[in-house]
Amino acid sequence: MNKDARKKYKLKGYISKIIIIILFVASISTLGYSIYKIINWQKDNNKVKQIEEVVNNLNVTKEIIDNKNTNNVNPPEDEFDPYWDYIKLNLLEVDFNELESINPDTVGWIFVADTNINYPVVQASNNSYYLNNDYNENYNDAGWIFMDYRNNSKEFDKNTIIYGHSRLDKSMFGSLRNITSKSWFNNKNNHTIKFSTKYENTLWQVFSVYTIEAENYYIKTSFKDDTEYKTWLNTMLNRSIYNFNTSVNTNDKVLTLSSCYTNDGVRVVLHAKLIKEAKR
Repeated sequence: MNKDARKKYKLKGYISKIIIIILFVASISTLGYSIYKIINWQKDNNKVKQIEEVVNNLNVTKEIIDNKNTNNVNPPEDEFDPYWDYIKLNLLEVDFNELESINPDTVGWIFVADTNINYPVVQASNNSYYLNNDYNENYNDAGWIFMDYRNNSKEFDKNTIIYGHSRLDKSMFGSLRNITSKSWFNNKNNHTIKFSTKYENTLWQVFSVYTIEAENYYIKTSFKDDTEYKTWLNTMLNRSIYNFNTSVNTNDKVLTLSSCYTNDGVRVVLHAKLIKEAKR
């Protein structure tokens, strides 16, 4: 081997060693970052569990029977619509005094059957704060369940939206994906949502569930006229992966739940219409 050949051979060996070292360092860094994320993910989960325990121990929720303040909302003409069965259900009432002492941003409490969703709902002046802050308003990647800042918690808009992270441990909206399963749909007891606010207790009938790429259309909160709203309602109804055997019209108000379904931007969405309310 001549001198030039030996130099090239040594240079190749040197370069190979550098590449190996770089790959090794990169692997260690990636591993270290992954371990760091796992540790912090678990810490956030533990904090959420502690908050859940504190909130649940307050015993501020109870079911109540209908009274003089209870009204059925926009009843359908179809006598076979499931609406007529669901309005017989009790409403959920919540004592918000202690909840507001923990977090004054509290605007409601939501319960979704056959999921882990049974939480106080907060609302900030934007839709980013509670993506990374928990019910104690401390930084936490788990965030909290929150209402869209554009919505009015006292007088429901045409479309009131509630968001939550899809956590792997099924906390927050981690179990919202249950609504896409056939077993969830087949149990008609799951097709209502109970939502209590400081102003009224309400019951909502599910009419659409689906998954979709992230977009802004389903999270519109206001509409220029009934024609635009009717188009939106029909679009949401037709997107559903299941037929809930009910109808919607422009006299309805809608509650929308939204969360991540996959890590690449797909969302899982539920729409329900207001069917019963009781002013407080």
